[in-house]
Amino acid sequence: MEYAACIVSAAPVRKKSSHKAEMVNQLLFGEHMHIIKRKDNWFRVQSMHDNYDGWIRNNLIAPVEENIALTGDEFVTGDLFNIITIDGIRMNISAGCSLPGLNKQEGRIGQKGYVYRGYAINRNDIKPSEDIFRKLTFQWLNAPYLWGGRTPLGVDCSGFVQVIFKMMGLALLRDARQQAGQGMKIKKISEAKTGDLAFFKKREKITHVGILLSPQQIVHASGKVRIDAIDEKGIINKDTGKRTHSLAGIRRYW
Repeated sequence: MEYAACIVSAAPVRKKSSHKAEMVNQLLFGEHMHIIKRKDNWFRVQSMHDNYDGWIRNNLIAPVEENIALTGDEFVTGDLFNIITIDGIRMNISAGCSLPGLNKQEGRIGQKGYVYRGYAINRNDIKPSEDIFRKLTFQWLNAPYLWGGRTPLGVDCSGFVQVIFKMMGLALLRDARQQAGQGMKIKKISEAKTGDLAFFKKREKITHVGILLSPQQIVHASGKVRIDAIDEKGIINKDTGKRTHSLAGIRRYW
């Protein structure tokens, strides 16, 4: 097996080939990966959409042909939670999961599955806008923070940003420091618009990212997905009034 797809709602990707190892990422249903190495019941994989690598259990993935693995995902799930059926068995999957081979008119996913409840977004049809950013991000409010997470049941700062942008057909890398190397630099926060990303530093290293709703507000995953105030120095927690993150820069991707 050289290429595979995730066949569960969210599969943990670990730093080492052990259930006790740190979870560094999650692959969502339908996302494709390249198999790099095999060790017992573990595969070291590299995700096709961002080249992020780690170890995943073999029972969470299924082989796919190379031409399918190399094809970009046209449709993703749009509701916070969605129900699909695979071989007649129902499965709950979250926002931003890939639906490879979807025939939207019939609701069929490839040859084995159907979308039962929820809706599919054609990523080629969505144009980023203030309304779209607010609609997609607001449904994640209060989702708990989880290191390596990419779902509303647990998400980290860069995973949250990556999935939101994926739903609009915009490809971002996995970690905040990687994302900070993409897009176009915005010099002043007063010049920022809805959908720009703000990055934050600790000891001169990028450690956090969030989505700007305006030059004065940011939605980000910190403890939970929340909306806080922001100024030219950084984030101010709206509940405590204390500064929590130091601004490092702003980037635009659309």
